[in-house]
Parts: sequence; structure tokens; C-alpha cells
Amino acid sequence: MRRILISSVAALALCGVAGAAVAQNAPAAATAPAQSEDARLAAWFEAAYQARLALSPQGMTSMGMKTDYDKLDDNSPEAQARSMAMAEAQLAELKSSFDVSKLSPQNQLSVRLFEYQVQQGRLSDQWRDWGYQFAANGNPTTGLPVFMINNHRVDNVSDAEAYVARLADTERYMGQVASTLRERTAKGIVSPIFVFEPSFANTRAVIAGAPFDGGAENPVWADFQKKVNALSTDQATKDRLLASAREALTGPYKRGFETVLVALGEAQVKADSNDGVWRLPDGEAYYNARLQLSTTTTLTADEIHNIGLAEVARIQKDMEKIKEQVGFTGSLQEFFTFIKTDPQFQYPNTPEGKEAFLTDARGYVNRVMEIAPQWFSILPKAKLEVRAVEPFREATASIAFYNRPAPDGSRPGIYYMNLSDMTQVLKPQVEGISLHEGAPGHHFQIAYAQEMEGVPSFRRFGGYGVYSEGWGLYSEQLGKEMGFYQDPYSDFGRLSTELWRAVRLVLDTGLHAKRWSREQAMDYFRQNSLLSERDIQKEVERYITNPGQATSYKIGELKIFELRRKAQAALGDKFDIRDFHTVVLGSGAVPLQVLEEQVDAWIAHGGGQPAL
Repeated sequence: MRRILISSVAALALCGVAGAAVAQNAPAAATAPAQSEDARLAAWFEAAYQARLALSPQGMTSMGMKTDYDKLDDNSPEAQARSMAMAEAQLAELKSSFDVSKLSPQNQLSVRLFEYQVQQGRLSDQWRDWGYQFAANGNPTTGLPVFMINNHRVDNVSDAEAYVARLADTERYMGQVASTLRERTAKGIVSPIFVFEPSFANTRAVIAGAPFDGGAENPVWADFQKKVNALSTDQATKDRLLASAREALTGPYKRGFETVLVALGEAQVKADSNDGVWRLPDGEAYYNARLQLSTTTTLTADEIHNIGLAEVARIQKDMEKIKEQVGFTGSLQEFFTFIKTDPQFQYPNTPEGKEAFLTDARGYVNRVMEIAPQWFSILPKAKLEVRAVEPFREATASIAFYNRPAPDGSRPGIYYMNLSDMTQVLKPQVEGISLHEGAPGHHFQIAYAQEMEGVPSFRRFGGYGVYSEGWGLYSEQLGKEMGFYQDPYSDFGRLSTELWRAVRLVLDTGLHAKRWSREQAMDYFRQNSLLSERDIQKEVERYITNPGQATSYKIGELKIFELRRKAQAALGDKFDIRDFHTVVLGSGAVPLQVLEEQVDAWIAHGGGQPAL
């Protein structure tokens, strides 16, 4: 309720309503039609969301549903066209069926956000074929096993049979991946050279081990066995299920991935560059679209580049102060080298070292949970776990990332860390990364949004990366105020992760708009960051294959801090950090312009504790 009314206050400003006092003083009879229209719209929004969700069996599974539990998604161009056509039809129906002036401010905001979502979808769909299926930080061949292991629950025999059906459906699913890969290759949309070897290795790993060969058990096969053996059913039924899974894995499942390997080989022959997307047909226009989608702003590549340069300079000044504090007499670059190479700042490259990292990360998350009520009025109910990335996808997994929880509580939020090489994991950075990926970062924002009441599902489960990643980076800096980073080296690590995101603004635009080479970008990273050599390579390659996305972090964080300073200046003693966080989080992941308007409305309303 509290969150709903916060959004309503903001929406008053957005939609031109005269003010809250006018609405409160209106006769009761005058509000009845609006309430009726609001109820009708709420039902419409839910039906529209469920219709879109029904297009994705895997999406429904991720939401904890078991509808079409035996199917995988349709990844064909025809299916993508049907999805876009449905979005357009829904928007037309929304506009023709509801009088926005009769809706509550909250629902007026929802209508606005629904239309904005479709507009962004149009832009994304326009450039759909320019995307790289196989990127430096993920691909569809490793994504499917992760989905089956993490999302497909087996509570009974029927669920196990659905699991087997999905294994068999992999041949069709991967056939579509291969077809799209060939179509895009024919259009000149070919992944950079560096993508192919790890993509081959990861795809082969998916079909390695028992029951495919004599090696250790394949993760999917091990997962299925574990889930089936836990069922309360007779052994004969379990044997039947295991035999059918083995047949599906060694048959259609394996053939599907082999089809992709053939298509990858054909595309690799055409790969002749590691440059940014400027090299693609209409590459400049594509990159401009990606910046708009990634930031929800009209900032140009040059503007973002310059913001990055300014932020790099500012953060490095703060780093110089810590360098002097600890008595290091060399240059900042020499201090980077010292921290990256001195054993005191590394975990042992052993199973024990990996467990030590996980223990430390869990400790930071637990400490946030203890003190969070001092900083947040409402906390997410979903649990949060810290896990290492599974070995079979380490080569293309990001350094760290968050997986959202299932709405029904059957799956927790998961903060993943890539621990493939512990010599590259720096102790001073663990606090900042844990606060970003775990709490109060992505978990507080994403799980919080999912649990909002009275807000349409498309807002609770959708949103914009510039907001989500901006919040994650804001959370790293908030940790300083919350009492973290007491050790100066850890505080330096905090600054290093912020610097990392500032460097992203420079490099993403440098690679795609200013035609920097991969090597030039990596050299800039070495001179201006604390990242390890392995992570520098992974990061630069990620920017090359996912243009624009890396700009979202800093652009979003800068906006949140700008709005906080604005609120503090305007409200003075009335400013309460808990209320500010409730306003920022109160409507889910919204475009930055909408976020600014919400905070402005809260300020105009006088700040203080949002009305219940």
C-alpha cells in the first residue's frame, strides 16, 4: 500500500492532475467510476501479461508455473514477429478501451509505462537481427542446461516426464538457433573472432561426460538423476524415467547441439574482425539505438564518452588519497599492480580458496540484512543465496551476476560469482561486488519489485537495465555510509569497482563510435583500473559483443545520486534516506525520466514519510 501511494503522488505530476488535495476533497460518488475503471484496467493488464507470458514456456517455468512444462520456447523469427504483433495489438486495445482521465494516478502511470515498453520493443525489434547470438558473456547453448537445472522442478512423475520431453525438444530448439545463426551470417552479422573458440568449447562441454562418453557425469544428467531419485515412487518407474532421459540426451538433445556446432563452424569461416559494431551494415545507427535502449535517454555517444572521462579523473583523485594514506610512494598505476599481484590481496587458487570467497561474500550479505532497517523501510521477503558459477559455463559467464527469485518462493535470488581462476579474484573488491549483486543491490531492487502489491505484472517483472544497474552501483557507494569498507584497501576496492563502471562509458563508446581496437581498449583498462588481466579481457570482449549495455551502470547511478542531492537540498531536515529509497524503489524499474519525475513529485509533496 505504501509503495502504491508513493507512485500515485509521482503520477499526479506526470499526468497533469491538479493535486492530491483536489482528489481527496472530491465527493465519494465522483470517485466510483474511476475505481470501476481501475479495476477493469487491472484485470486487463493481468490478462495482457499472461497472454504475452504464454508465448514462452520457459518464461512460465521461471515464474514457477507448470503450464506447457514439457516444451521449450519457439525461437523462430515467426514467433518473434507474433510476439511483437501481440504487443502492438494490446497497445491499440488499451488506447481504445480505456479513458485515461478516469483512471487513478497509479494506473495513469501504468498506461504510460505500457506504451513506453511497446515503443522500446519496436526499436529493439527493428535491430533484432544485428544482435550476436554467441557473445563473450553467454550463449544459448549454455543457457539451456542452466535453465533445466535451476528452473525445472521435479515434484512428481509427470514433472520428470516433462523434463525428458524438453530434453527431446532440444533438437528443434537448437535447430532454430542454428538457422538464425546462418541467416544473420548471410547478412554480414558475424560475431567477432574471439567469440568462437570459447563458444565451441562450452557447447561441446554441454554434451560431454556420462551418458555421452565415459567421463564424469554431465551436469544435466546428474541433475535429472538427483531429482528423479528424490521422488516418492517405485524403483521401476524411476528406472523407466532414467532410461528415457538417457535416450533423449544421447539422441535428440545431443543432435541439437551438434547442429549448432556445425553452424558455428560455418560462421567462424566468415569471422574476420574483433572490432565494434561500427563495422556492421548500418552499424552507427544500430549503436545509437542500443545506447537509447540501454540508457532510456537521448545521450549521444560523444556525451557518454565525455562523462566517462570526467568520472575516471574524479575517481582517480580519490584513489590517490587512499594511496597516500597507506604510505605507497609509487604512481597510481604502480599501486594497481601492487594490489593485483601481492598475495595478501588474493584467495588461494584452490577449492578452499573458492569456499573462503563464498564465506566472505555471504558474510557481507548477512551484515547488510542486519542493518538494512536503518536504511530501508521495506525489505524483500525472498531469500538470497551466494553461489559459484557452474564449471561448465565459466568460460563465457560474466564475472558476477544476479538471478531473480521465483515469485512463489520456490527459488531464491542467487548472486553468482565466477571463480574459475582465484588468482584473478581480488579481496579488496569482494565487499563492493557483494553489495552490488546481492544486498542492498539487485536483490533489494528486483525481489522488492516482484513483491509489490497493486502494481501490474509487466512492471513487477519487467523494467530497464539503466535503473537496475544504476541501483546496483548506487548500492556499492551506499555501503560506505552503511559502515562497510573500513579497511583502506577495501575502500580502494570500492573506488576501483566504481572506476570500472566509469571506464565502461569510455570504452563502450570508444569501441563502437570512435573505432577503438580491442587491444587499444584493453590497454586503456590496464592503465585506468584495478581489474585483473583475465577480467580486462572478458570485460572488453563483453562490450564488443553487447554494445551499449555497459553504459547503463554509471548513467543510472549518476542519476540516482543527482536526484538524492536534489532532494536533500530541497527538503533539508525533512529528508529521510529510508523514504528516499522507498520512492526510488517504489514503482519498479522505470525509465530515468520517470524516476526523476517521481522524485520531483515527492519533493513537491513535502518529503517526509510517504502516506499510507
